[in-house]
Amino acid sequence: MDRYLGESVPKLGFGLMRLPMKDGAIDIEQFTEMVDLFMAAGFRYFDTAYGYNNGDSERAAKTALIDRYPRDSFCFATKLPAWIAKDKAEAQQMFYTSLERTGAGYFDFYLLHNISEGHLASFDEFEIWDFLAARKKEGLIKHLGCSVHAAPETLDKVLTEHPDMEFVQLQINYADWDSDSVQARRCYEVARKHGKPIVIMEPVKGGTLAELPEQAVAPLRAVDPEASMASWALRFAVSLEGLVTVLSGMSNVEQMRQNIELFKNLKPFTEEERAALEKTREYLASVPTVPCTGCSYCTAGCPQEIPIPDIFQAYNLYKVYGNLPAAKRFYRFATRRGVTASDCVECGQCESVCPQSLSIIEELKNAAKIFDD
Repeated sequence: MDRYLGESVPKLGFGLMRLPMKDGAIDIEQFTEMVDLFMAAGFRYFDTAYGYNNGDSERAAKTALIDRYPRDSFCFATKLPAWIAKDKAEAQQMFYTSLERTGAGYFDFYLLHNISEGHLASFDEFEIWDFLAARKKEGLIKHLGCSVHAAPETLDKVLTEHPDMEFVQLQINYADWDSDSVQARRCYEVARKHGKPIVIMEPVKGGTLAELPEQAVAPLRAVDPEASMASWALRFAVSLEGLVTVLSGMSNVEQMRQNIELFKNLKPFTEEERAALEKTREYLASVPTVPCTGCSYCTAGCPQEIPIPDIFQAYNLYKVYGNLPAAKRFYRFATRRGVTASDCVECGQCESVCPQSLSIIEELKNAAKIFDD
């Protein structure tokens, strides 16, 4: 079997979106210690993005990693979110801004950030595909790919129209594997069909799979009382084939030590463990949620421009996992432009176009009670 891109990359990647914080800023001292532990253990893939921490993630990577280690001793990835730009010039400048912030000289893996049904047009309109292909020819990008939060049909379209995408970054975890909204399994299968290796993001679903309701924990505890809930999620992710790496958004030194220990001693699932994990997944899937499929028809004509699907995703996280801090983090990100569930004016436009006939107005009120009060 031919080797694939990323086959030799160690399978624990360091995601730099949820870095340790101190006094409202990234804790560089702790982050540096985490980088040193990660590198000393033989791992080397670091992933950030133009917009993480308003650019501070990229700056912190320069201080803790890039200025301190030989450039060929690690793989560095970042991403371009064209959909936040006003025009082509601003979108394309993001690449050079990231290059300057990080001082990386070049990017080992560079991604078009968060391709989705709502964002795809920006990458086309601002000619990002050709722009980044040119940067790759210049040697500023070693491998070009995309991170995707979209239906499998959209992913198939993207990879068919842009076969030069060398890899795909996907949200994959056991809870989303067969979900109607994320459709992780089907997206994984599309990427594999196109022969694209995969970087896994959100293997612990933003931390929610690290702290589960007791009913979900019980099957796993019965098989292995000592294993952490996060370890089950990470082992599921790394068990898949064709991976570049599995990103873990570690936020403190202890999480780093735990993940290093886990990945240094990985063992395949037994049949008993897989059966237990399936029971946990079935329980999580059985909890009633807002059955939003993320089609975004509701947002196109919303006079308030409320990010309805993202709000429902945060609300569903709370309903299923009961983890309010994690759900609030997701909600804050979803409403980062200042428009919240409480801004609904009850015009009904969203409900008139919803294919699922959801009671969107009422569900937004429910979400507002949790997140906006």
